[in-house]
Amino acid sequence: MIFQRALRRELVSTAGAVFTTLFTITITVMLIKILGQAAGGKIASQDVIALIGFAALRYLSVILILTGFISVLVVVTRSYQDSEMVVWFASGMSLSKWIAPVMSFGIPIVILITLLSFFVTPWANRQSAEFRERFQKREDIARVSPGRFQESSSADRIFFVEGVSGDATKVRNVFVNTIQNGRTSVVVAREGTIAIDERGDKFLLMDKGRRYDGVASQSDFRVIEFERYGVLVARQSQALVGDMSARSLSTPLLLANLNNFNSGELVWRLSLPIMGLLLMLLAIPLSFVNPRGGRSANLLIALLLFIIYSNMVSVFQAAVVQKRLTLETAWWPLHVVAAALIAFLFSWRLLVNHPYHPASLWGAFKRAIFARKAAAQ
Repeated sequence: MIFQRALRRELVSTAGAVFTTLFTITITVMLIKILGQAAGGKIASQDVIALIGFAALRYLSVILILTGFISVLVVVTRSYQDSEMVVWFASGMSLSKWIAPVMSFGIPIVILITLLSFFVTPWANRQSAEFRERFQKREDIARVSPGRFQESSSADRIFFVEGVSGDATKVRNVFVNTIQNGRTSVVVAREGTIAIDERGDKFLLMDKGRRYDGVASQSDFRVIEFERYGVLVARQSQALVGDMSARSLSTPLLLANLNNFNSGELVWRLSLPIMGLLLMLLAIPLSFVNPRGGRSANLLIALLLFIIYSNMVSVFQAAVVQKRLTLETAWWPLHVVAAALIAFLFSWRLLVNHPYHPASLWGAFKRAIFARKAAAQ
């Protein structure tokens, strides 16, 4: 019991450090990406924090899988490095005795991964898509950043404003370039305001400006001065459609409509908690290192195995989407292979540590020869 409590305490401490590192790296990468999208006018600047939160929730399940895997690997490897495992095996204890404390540490992580995979991540995907769609359906002037050229959502109009007032309904020094029916129209005005008509359509009403129609070198070129001029910037608001892809659908909706895309998404969601559990078990026999050597080799092997495992899950998911496999035949074979690999590695380590294993006998023989030579001297 003392050993199990000490091991769980060390696992939790290591997991906290690993999770903090991985989560910080993920948030930093997503922050750079989302800030770039906000600077490019693809998302609203006030939505940056919310979108970062949704992105963090999407990647949290994978972060937790890596956290559990690396934590067990690091802790067991340290026991080999500090020769604690020598004392453990000399006391007649088996490597399989590590399974129970590792599972008591890992089961809560697996439960959390399951909740994230089946419920939280689809919700985060839907919310992120709705935030982006809501921004795309906003009036064009509200999407304009002062001092930057901004293309409209219909891609036939370019806006430039020198400044926007605090309520985002008034703009100063407006430039609007519109291409319609093959003709170019340029409107410049000192100021403009947003107005809504009785049908709910939004107009930009510009005051004291000029409109240039056509090409200056052609005979139909016109210059019109106006006191007030209106430009339609948004039709009546429509309800948000949201992301209807399989990755954003709730699990009950996926089960209610098991087409190939939804079945492929179910393969991914089912695989995440299973992968988290099996990788923590795999880390126990994989952690063996020579106390006189370094620990980088098994860490590299562990990283390679994680990449192969996750990529193979994606391969099986793609096979279901492409109708080359069914849900029933795709979700389990890879995990069975992983479980067989874990059983093989455990058996190998147990045999190596057995007193009558050839490797153990050879080691005992060499120690006896060395002792006899030392005694003869």
